[in-house]
Amino acid sequence: MKKIILSLILGIMLLPMSVKADEGMWFLMFIERLNHRDMEKMGLQLTSEEIYSINHHSLKDAIVQFNGGCTAELISKDGLVLTNHHCGYDAVAELSTAAKNLLKDGYWAESRKEEKKPSSLYVRFFVRMDDVSKRILSKVNDKMTELEREKAVNQEIALIEKENNEGGKYTVSVRPFFQGNEYYYFVYQDYKDVRLVGVPPESLGKFGGDTDNWEWPRHTADFSMFRIYADKNGNPADYSENNVPLIPKHYLPVNLGGVKEGDFAMILGYPGRTNRWMPAGGIEQNVKFSYPAWVEGAKTGMDNMKKYMNQSDALRLVYASKFASTANYWKNRQGMIDALTKFGTAKSKAGQEAKFDKWANKKENKAKYGNVIKNINKFYSLTNEKARHDNYLQQLFRTTAFGTSGRTIGKQLDNYVKADAVKRITMAPAITEMVDEMFKELYLPAEKDLLAAQLNLYATKSKGYAIAPMVDKIGKETNYDFTKYVNAALELSILTSKERIKAFLDLPSQGLLDNDPLYALSNDMISHLNSKSDEIAKAQNDYGASFRLLVEGLRESKIGTIKYPDANSTLRLTYGKVRALPADKRNDAKINNYTTMDGMVKKYKKGDEEFDLPVRLIDLNKSKNYGRFADKDGSMHVNFLTDNDITGGNSGSPVLNGKGELIGLAFDGNIEAMAGDVIFDPKLQRTINVDIRYVLWVIENFSGAKHVVDEMTLVK
Repeated sequence: MKKIILSLILGIMLLPMSVKADEGMWFLMFIERLNHRDMEKMGLQLTSEEIYSINHHSLKDAIVQFNGGCTAELISKDGLVLTNHHCGYDAVAELSTAAKNLLKDGYWAESRKEEKKPSSLYVRFFVRMDDVSKRILSKVNDKMTELEREKAVNQEIALIEKENNEGGKYTVSVRPFFQGNEYYYFVYQDYKDVRLVGVPPESLGKFGGDTDNWEWPRHTADFSMFRIYADKNGNPADYSENNVPLIPKHYLPVNLGGVKEGDFAMILGYPGRTNRWMPAGGIEQNVKFSYPAWVEGAKTGMDNMKKYMNQSDALRLVYASKFASTANYWKNRQGMIDALTKFGTAKSKAGQEAKFDKWANKKENKAKYGNVIKNINKFYSLTNEKARHDNYLQQLFRTTAFGTSGRTIGKQLDNYVKADAVKRITMAPAITEMVDEMFKELYLPAEKDLLAAQLNLYATKSKGYAIAPMVDKIGKETNYDFTKYVNAALELSILTSKERIKAFLDLPSQGLLDNDPLYALSNDMISHLNSKSDEIAKAQNDYGASFRLLVEGLRESKIGTIKYPDANSTLRLTYGKVRALPADKRNDAKINNYTTMDGMVKKYKKGDEEFDLPVRLIDLNKSKNYGRFADKDGSMHVNFLTDNDITGGNSGSPVLNGKGELIGLAFDGNIEAMAGDVIFDPKLQRTINVDIRYVLWVIENFSGAKHVVDEMTLVK
């Protein structure tokens, strides 16, 4: 323990002292030294120990990472978990059928026995963290290549993770920060028996659809509820009817008082990825090469999925999750292009780098930093066209079922062929299960259209960088109409039929697999994506070292203004205030920091996929039947704004007041500040949140599930 405390003190002393109140995604272990005083001035009433403690229960114990990509929070003594509707979307879609469509109609379990278990869903509790920078960096030196450095780092990481997992009880993750200049380890505990408690109908949970996504004003009930189960001793356990609801170390009380302009707001969550140290060349590459290809590839996938989703509810369920994910990033990347271009972010970064280059080439700095900017810019100039190419190909992989078959089902069959007879017996059931799951999420006629359209886009638009050889050959032979080839390939391939795959398991053949047209095509594309010329490989090695030195030098020279590490799916705290945007005639609210149910009903379009509403909600709103969840002004507040600094992965994060009470649920950002992953804009950056009172109203008044609300600790 003494070693841990000493490490914490040294880590705190090494971190920069200057902070900005609203900007920053902060480590909880440093809040006492770096943030607590600022937070108190803004309205925090908790001690730092009440937020983060190793030895006692604290706020951190109520926050979980949800299924690896979102955040959630415990809100009852019986393990009730709240997260976003879009975070629970896959699980709800899996539990839905055309006959009983929970995604469309909503669902609330009337008892614990009716809570539904998806096949794969887990939550991750954060236990503790510590600084291991000195230990890891002592294993590397400047003479190493990036691959040699990575190998040495990974070897030490493996040792650290083994030392701290207590025989497999915990999951331990060592992560790099400040571009590999610092390292911390994180200890987690995973619970895998997580069951659906309830979800509003899609017309509320996704109200506004793609049109309103990333926009303000919003009127969305973006929430869903689950429950964590454990064994009788509170330990993680596989699903069993004998499991009991988890009794958490801490859960969040729910505040019914509402919010007003200037109120303190704190968010804890697992932000996925920011790139605020990204060089100017990287921003330029994204804006002009990577993101346009991403947007076009995503739109091609969405158009072809939608064509079939519109045919039936059953097909809509098949592609619901993939479409939602694709659409979310499609709009995000277009917003990034627009925002980064509008604000001239690459130009401002280039100005900073020019100052750095001047400092770097001073006599005392030249040996270490002199070539940093030159190496970084060389790498981007060599890879701009490859970045465009790679994004077209990656969207093919993301939106088609068989594009990546070479490394999914095809790879499993390849391993099966090469295994001996005894090992095959143990492998077959897992492959069969994988196949059954795979075919739940595809429809062959749709997959034919998706693959043909994406191949055409990839082959005709990736002109600045050589495309995969097999795709190139087929394209030239068919005048880039891939329809006939794809139709034939899917008819002939063993990978497109459960029966053929299971027959292959009975009589495996390496020759049959190697000559499978889909397997060969997928392997050709995957191999090409992962290949690079010697020139690019050398530039990439120099870039890795130079980017690390750029971040180190920016911190050392004080030219850099960023005082916190980029987000990387580790638990962070961000704090700010409830804060309005300029008045907007589209919002009926008195102050443009919240929206009302009246405003939502004004958007209502009967039968519209994005703006339809249940008749019951319209009737309840007409009678102003808001119950105990109405605001002081008599209206039903739906969503509200804060100026917290969040990104993807924060979806589902709790918004807390100064007492640590739940006031809302973060679910989105505004498109005007879409460049936020690269540069924080204090004027425009906003977090869009569901008002917790609207969440409770939907559960109790609209859905009639008061028993769920009764589990919570409500504070007036």
